[in-house]
Amino acid sequence: MGEPLNHARQLFDLTGRTAIVTGGAGYLGSAIAEALAELGASVVITSRDANKASAAAAGLPVSGSARHAGLGYDQSIPQSAASCIDAASRLAGPVSVLVNNAHDRTTSDWTSVTPEEFARDLGNVTSAFSLARAFHSHVLQRAGEGSVINVGSMYSLVGSYPEVYQGTAASPVSYHAAKGAIAQLTRHLAVYWAKDRVRVNCLCPGPFPFPNADDALVERLNHRVPMGRVGAVWEVKGAAAFLASDASSYVTGQQIVVDGGWTAW
Repeated sequence: MGEPLNHARQLFDLTGRTAIVTGGAGYLGSAIAEALAELGASVVITSRDANKASAAAAGLPVSGSARHAGLGYDQSIPQSAASCIDAASRLAGPVSVLVNNAHDRTTSDWTSVTPEEFARDLGNVTSAFSLARAFHSHVLQRAGEGSVINVGSMYSLVGSYPEVYQGTAASPVSYHAAKGAIAQLTRHLAVYWAKDRVRVNCLCPGPFPFPNADDALVERLNHRVPMGRVGAVWEVKGAAAFLASDASSYVTGQQIVVDGGWTAW
């Protein structure tokens, strides 16, 4: 006999499913894409640079008959959202998981950010909504189920410590505004789409600085984390796997925070 349908191992199995990970060639995006591929999903990585997306997809592990692909997609053009979903479906099969990870951010802080820069950062919310809405339509058309994972931040929940970012542009006000909006967008869509069997959740990473981040900044971040260290990139994989799979089948409208305790202070 096989495993029962609610066996924990089976709940996390993504075999036969297709996931889109926007910005999947980036730092956190690549870890999320890898996690879904390791669980058997076909993964379509998007990037404004189609070659970069294809290279990242080619490096993913392949399980069984999974098909990975890279796709050129500029999320700053919301009108192209439906074509992105259609293209991904043609490349790798009907899409059941959407990870809204890509974020085109400004580095200007509150003292210097221009209205145009602020609007560009908030445009990421529009892009996430447009792609999620196109995904929702795709799921309804095939009478399936879907999971949207909007990537927020610990700053979807709390403000930053000014002294941590002194002398850097790592915590711009428009980024905070956009990530806060992503969390509220998640709650709104989750309520409206629950009847359609489309779950919407928000994955909120804490301090995951790039490997080339300034050592002094990393040390200041370490000091503010209850666990005493910043996150290793692989530590987002478990939460992403949970939200993408049937392991979270009764979870929607939630923020899953992976921050070493930062927001618990």
